[in-house]
Amino acid sequence: MGSLRIIEDGAFADFEFEAQGSNLEDLFAECGKAVFIAICDISKIEPKTSVEFEVEGETLEDLLFAFLSELIFIKDTKKLLFSDFIIEIGEAHRLYCKAIGEPIDLVKHQPKIDVKAATYHKLKINKTDAGYSVRVILDL
Repeated sequence: MGSLRIIEDGAFADFEFEAQGSNLEDLFAECGKAVFIAICDISKIEPKTSVEFEVEGETLEDLLFAFLSELIFIKDTKKLLFSDFIIEIGEAHRLYCKAIGEPIDLVKHQPKIDVKAATYHKLKINKTDAGYSVRVILDL
C-alpha cells in the first residue's frame, strides 16, 4: 500500500506531489492516481473500462516518466480518466499496466485543470526503509 501527499506551495503552473510505496508497483500506482487527482475527484471515477499498456526506460526515473506520459497520452487521445492501476515491473525496467476507469464526463467529473505533461524536474526515486519514495512535478 502506498501514500500520496500533494505539495500546495509548488509553482502555480505545476502540480507537485510526493508518493511512497512499499514496493515499486505501489509507488507507481500512487503516482498514476496523482495524475488524476490533479484533474478531478477520483472517487467519482467508476471502474467501467480498462486499458492495458507497456512502457520501458533505461532507469527507474525514465520508467516512471514513460508511465506517467503514457497515462496522460491515453487521457488526451481516448478521453479516459483512471482511478486504479494494476502494475507489474519486470527486469530491464519494463512495466505492464492495466489502468481502470471510465470515459470523461464533464458534468460528473467536473475537471478542475488539465495535466499536460510529466516532467523530469526533481524526479528522483529513493529507496527507503519502508520501500520507495519520489517527488514528481506535473506540468499543467
